[in-house]
Amino acid sequence: MTAFRDRYGRVAMVTGASSGIGMAFAEALAARGMDVIAVARRVDRLEALAGRLRDAHGVAVTPLAIDLGQPDAARAIHDCCAGHDVGLVVSNAGFGFKGAHEDAPPALLAEMLTVNCTVPSLLAQGFIPRLKARAADGRGAGLVMTASVEGLIGCPYSAAYSASKAMVVALGEALWGELAPAGIDVLTLCPGPTESEAAARQGVDMAAVAQRPAIDVARETLDRLDQGPTFVSDAKYQAMFDAMRAMPRREALTAMAAGMKPKR
Repeated sequence: MTAFRDRYGRVAMVTGASSGIGMAFAEALAARGMDVIAVARRVDRLEALAGRLRDAHGVAVTPLAIDLGQPDAARAIHDCCAGHDVGLVVSNAGFGFKGAHEDAPPALLAEMLTVNCTVPSLLAQGFIPRLKARAADGRGAGLVMTASVEGLIGCPYSAAYSASKAMVVALGEALWGELAPAGIDVLTLCPGPTESEAAARQGVDMAAVAQRPAIDVARETLDRLDQGPTFVSDAKYQAMFDAMRAMPRREALTAMAAGMKPKR
């Protein structure tokens, strides 16, 4: 655990830290001795998380109550982190919903695209110069981006969400190619079903889906941070999406549409 902190420095920033995989990342990083800047909307949950991690691991935890659905969210995070030597950025926040694309509430759709696409892109853009400066000084630096297995292929009845996560996959892989020569580790996480409020918010029947513990997904991702560009955290879903991508695309999408169409 000391080796991880030696590689990525003392401070990590995590978005979406009030629940699910984001909270698990904060917990896993604190267990490795890193101070955490925890970002989410719900300040009560952030403060509870901060108290728990301080008591358990003796690390500093800075709660930042920022609504990532707002246009200036990335700038606010950059400004709040200016006085911290952040060596690891975990851009994790995101959400989605299921159903026919034409039924999506426009305001919710716009908010999702801001949280899932705009904020990760602007966060990376703003932090890259800081991460490059660390790497140039011989210190390590890393960037984790949370996408989804649904970003690996267009998913009917999850159209905008899968498109938003495809953007994250492409962004993360492209940044891996850009930043690896500078000594910055970049890994894009594509989790399958994982314990999280985000999955429940999508309308997934959590009782009917085998879910992986969020803490296991977070730990495995951090263990593989230097093995980018992409990590699918569930072997079953890796195989399933590999098989679908190997099929003629029309057949794969037709089969997915039949399987995912909401039952009325």
